[in-house]
Amino acid sequence: MSAVIEGLVMGLVATIVMDIWALVLRQIAGMPLPNWAMVGRWAGHLPSGKVFHDDIAAAAPVQNELALGWAVHYGVGIIYGIFFGLIAGAAWLAEPTFLPVWIYALLTIAAGWFLLQPGMGLGVALSKTPNPNKGRLFGLIAHTWFGIGLWIGALIV
Repeated sequence: MSAVIEGLVMGLVATIVMDIWALVLRQIAGMPLPNWAMVGRWAGHLPSGKVFHDDIAAAAPVQNELALGWAVHYGVGIIYGIFFGLIAGAAWLAEPTFLPVWIYALLTIAAGWFLLQPGMGLGVALSKTPNPNKGRLFGLIAHTWFGIGLWIGALIV
C-alpha cells in the first residue's frame, strides 16, 4: 500500500480518536466540545485575505461554517497523516513504533498555536484566553490522542 493511502487512513483514524477523546472529556469532566463552526468561519474568511481576527465570533458568519469547520478539521488531520506517512517512509510503515508518531503529533500543535488560534483572536498559544496554560495542556493531551490514533491507523493498514 502506498505511503499516501496509509497516511490518509492514519490521519482519518487519528482525527476520529481525537474526537472520541473530546467526547470522553465532555462526559467525564464537562469540557465543552470544540466549536468547529468558528474554525469554519475563520477558514471562510481566508479567501478574502483575512487571516487574523480580533474575535472570530464577531466576524461575519460564512455560509455552512459548521460543515466547513468539520471539513477543515478532518482535512488537516488527513493531511498530517499523509505527511507523516511520506516522511516516515516504508520501513516505519512496515513496523510502526509509537515514539516517532507521538513526537510528530505533538509538533502538529504548532499550527494551532501560531496560526489558527491567533487567527481567531485567541492569541499565540491561547495567550489571550482566561487560562492559557490549561488550554495548552489540554491541547497537548488532545494531540497525544491524535498520535495514538496515527499509530493505531498505521497498525491497521
